Amino acid sequence: MPGPRPIVLTDRQRETLEHLTRRTSSTQGLVRRARIVLAAAEGHNNEQIARRLGINRETARLWRRVWSDAQELLAAAEEEETSEKALRECVEGVLADAPRSGAPATFAPEHIVQIVALACEAPREDSGRAVSHWTPRELADEAVKRGIS
Repeated sequence: MPGPRPIVLTDRQRETLEHLTRRTSSTQGLVRRARIVLAAAEGHNNEQIARRLGINRETARLWRRVWSDAQELLAAAEEEETSEKALRECVEGVLADAPRSGAPATFAPEHIVQIVALACEAPREDSGRAVSHWTPRELADEAVKRGIS
């Protein structure tokens, strides 16, 4: 069974990763991923990285692989003699979360607009309801009654 992929960092990549771990505006996820790559470059295996950072071994394996797979992209960014900011953006892009599909929308935009308009109406006057203010239940019932949802 092969060992973990070796990580070799250029000086600029190491400086960029270290900068990201110290920057107060970096997200926790980005800092964790940068630390994983830095630890891998120091020669630690996935188990050691996981124990050191308090993460799952699979997480260390994943980000080691992501970084290894992006070596060509990172090398190209450095060969173009990009600015430090451009290299930092490239590194952040490599360590960014993959887009997620998320749950499908519950309501179409047209329905949301209609529900908001309904909520702006006076319940007693416009809907004949025996309440002075909309409650979530009354609003939902009226939306169903009008065929909005």
